[in-house]
Amino acid sequence: MPDPTGAALHVVRRGLGHPDARRLVEEVQQEYVARYGGRDDTPVDPAMFEPPAGAFFVGYRGSAPVATGGLRFRADLEVWGSRATAEIKRMYVVPSARGAGLARRMLAHLEAVARSHGAEVMVLETGARQPEALALYASSGYRPIPGFGHYRDSELSRCLAVRLVDRVD
Repeated sequence: MPDPTGAALHVVRRGLGHPDARRLVEEVQQEYVARYGGRDDTPVDPAMFEPPAGAFFVGYRGSAPVATGGLRFRADLEVWGSRATAEIKRMYVVPSARGAGLARRMLAHLEAVARSHGAEVMVLETGARQPEALALYASSGYRPIPGFGHYRDSELSRCLAVRLVDRVD
């Protein structure tokens, strides 16, 4: 049965080099330029998003790619006593599809994938100039944690986490 809201999101695992993934990642980079004055220069190796190290997904409305989200497993990062962590990267929804709950759907998908691979904690790094992202994560139970990652010392960096083992889908 079709989704009456038109907000259906079909999520497909794609390599970071897939044309739809590349296009949307470039769009999110342009969003960073607009909000922060520059691209995110966090070192990212596409292999980090290939099993078993992680995964990258593109969300489609019909045949149109409208959202992305990736995760990489981080045994090197201890949060709340666990090294079974997964990190969200490149969560993005195209402007024309915002406000329909697609980011929340992608977030739930990433959490479910991470949990199914044994992750106990989901972490992410976002920025102070992304109030929509901060609101989404806060309403989804994410709490501030000490800084990590490429921008850990930036006053604009916001690092958040949620326990996956406490969540039920």
